[in-house]
Amino acid sequence: VPGGWFLVKNSHARYSNSHISKVPHFNKRKESEMYVGDICRRDVAFVGKNDSIFRAAKVMRENHVGDVIVVDAENGLRSPIGILTDRDIIINVLANDMPIYKLTIGDVMSRELLLANEEDEIIFTIKRMRSRGVRRIPVTDNNKNLVGILAVDEVLDLITKQLMDIDQLI
Repeated sequence: VPGGWFLVKNSHARYSNSHISKVPHFNKRKESEMYVGDICRRDVAFVGKNDSIFRAAKVMRENHVGDVIVVDAENGLRSPIGILTDRDIIINVLANDMPIYKLTIGDVMSRELLLANEEDEIIFTIKRMRSRGVRRIPVTDNNKNLVGILAVDEVLDLITKQLMDIDQLI
């Protein structure tokens, strides 16, 4: 990750000047089930654990997001190893008068990362998110490569659309 960001095409990482990954939509599905890959955002802001806190804040600002996924880049793959939120920076760094210039993302990121596979059922994933109290969950493919992120917002959008469809029947 140092020195560049990745652009993902066909689930293989390539170096690029982009700060966002783009992955083709996952569309393997059973008719009656909804999968994480169907509704997760495929544009994921991410950084490396050795990047600066300033770099993470800049990526968040440029991409209008409140979090970045921390990845370990190896053999062209990006494996999620942590998450850093804007709240982590405020509460854990700034409010504690920590030496921000000396810290890396790896020093302050949340390491207890809950992951979802793009083939996981949404209901199963929502239950896992609720049990851990998380609002965002990185989405990986079968190789544990980062391919998206699922936030409570996407789940709420799905439920709202389904309720609107039901309303049209009445």
